[in-house]
Amino acid sequence: MSDTPTRAEQPSVRKLPAAVRGLPAAVRSLPLASALRLSRPSDTWFKPALSVVVASAVPHLTLLALGRLDLVMYTMAGSLCALYAHGLPYARRARAVAGVVLGMAASLAVSLATASLTGSTAVLIAVGALLAAAQKVLCDATRIGPPGHVIFTFVSSAALFAPQRPDQIPGHLALTLGAGAFAWLVAVAPALVRREGPERRAVARALAAAAACAADPGPRHRNAAAAAVHAAWQCLLASGRPTPVRRSLERLVVHAEAAFAAPGLGAGAADPDRLREWAALTRARGPVPAPPPAPGTADELHGIDAERVALRAPEGRRANRRALLRRLGPGSPLLPVAVRTLAGCALAGYLCAALGVGRPYWAIVTAASLYQANITLSWNRALQRTLGNLLGVLVFAAVLPLSRTGPLALVCCCLFFSFAAEALITRNYWLGSVAVTPMALLVLEFGGAHPAGELIGDRVLDTLLGAAAGFLAATLVTNRRAAGRVERALAATDRARADPRAAPTERDRARRTLTASLVELREAGDTAAGEWWQRALPEQRLLAAEQAGHRTLAATAQRRGPTVHAPSIGAE
Repeated sequence: MSDTPTRAEQPSVRKLPAAVRGLPAAVRSLPLASALRLSRPSDTWFKPALSVVVASAVPHLTLLALGRLDLVMYTMAGSLCALYAHGLPYARRARAVAGVVLGMAASLAVSLATASLTGSTAVLIAVGALLAAAQKVLCDATRIGPPGHVIFTFVSSAALFAPQRPDQIPGHLALTLGAGAFAWLVAVAPALVRREGPERRAVARALAAAAACAADPGPRHRNAAAAAVHAAWQCLLASGRPTPVRRSLERLVVHAEAAFAAPGLGAGAADPDRLREWAALTRARGPVPAPPPAPGTADELHGIDAERVALRAPEGRRANRRALLRRLGPGSPLLPVAVRTLAGCALAGYLCAALGVGRPYWAIVTAASLYQANITLSWNRALQRTLGNLLGVLVFAAVLPLSRTGPLALVCCCLFFSFAAEALITRNYWLGSVAVTPMALLVLEFGGAHPAGELIGDRVLDTLLGAAAGFLAATLVTNRRAAGRVERALAATDRARADPRAAPTERDRARRTLTASLVELREAGDTAAGEWWQRALPEQRLLAAEQAGHRTLAATAQRRGPTVHAPSIGAE
């Protein structure tokens, strides 16, 4: 159910279309084969897969024992919250999943209240489209990560078209909150076994990316290493108070940073085999490797501590809130995507209703699932969603007789497809959709059996209508702010490079800021490169800014102080 492009889908700023080098192009080429290509599965695919199965199994089986499987939709809304925030350290994850549960309950409350007050299909579709747009903006602004807004839209849209009385709403919301509380426990429970697990995985990715950069310091590997190192620092900064293990992890990130910033500095720091060995040991369950301190380690760790304190200070929290408000404000680059989502979902729903096709909310969810950072990625998602759903209805037709052998068989089928969806979706969205589709169709069976032909026919037509209407809205609603975001990212990168000769503590913080600016610059360039109806991108400026930024990183790495022989801490 992930809403994040796989590696195979990601465009590259170094492979901009030829049109961007000259006059602006209204329409750029759209990929086909690359959108359907399988990639390697995520190294943590099993975590959301197992979490959602455990979080769903207990409420499902409880309702089965009570003979109330008709209430599964409400507990499932809470159980699906276990899919979120698996890349965050546990302290941050606890807050993030709690926010997801409350957001899910709020969305469901709006849908249930609307359903209880009106039976007008036109009003229900309008509310569904508005909710989908709001969910898209909030998930992108808060950067909650996969599976993004799609789960919220799936739950709230389905609830809009479910029969509802006002007196039932409190009980149904209580079921969602109860299941959500259990999902929260499932999400944070691994902290009891491996407290620094997310940090270890983030640092291991940084070390592996740095090893690839040290072996082949080309632009692609350097960009990947910069992003991985930035993500590792962000994870460590968000992890809470320093512990011996986190201190060792911070030292490892210093080595990874040195390897991508200046690969030629020091045989130990840029030795690919050594970095890969550290990555494997860090990802494993044994002690964290204890590397020799890299040059400037003491200054860098002091800077990290100061940054951690600043982030937790009242001013730091206020700055984070201001940044969130800017992402939600009138000048936000998210606004065009929100308008696309609103227009596409409304168009899909009304078209579905006008043609008399079964369930308009399926068309709304299909349209909402398409909207990514730009038109190219939205096209990829349209292909993937359509192919996955069409294959998924065939899987549903095959498994339906088994699911109707008894309530327990139906519950087990739903749990199996929940696991399969998360196991497959990181390879490519269409492959995960093959499992998501039968799961969504089987949920209807909890309320009573439906004619198989009707379900399959409605789902096929709703998928085709939703994908067509959604992509049409994406092409008609322009996003000229994508180029403006590139300009802002270029300016931020220039500012971050302004003073490479600051004091050691400030210099290390400035280097991390520059790394973050380069990551944002690349993301802004990639987004604009796949967008239509805008002026040509300043490709040469993008490449020059990247090169200058990496030269500055290398220069600050060379100016680090002498090696500090601090004590090594390697045991968990």
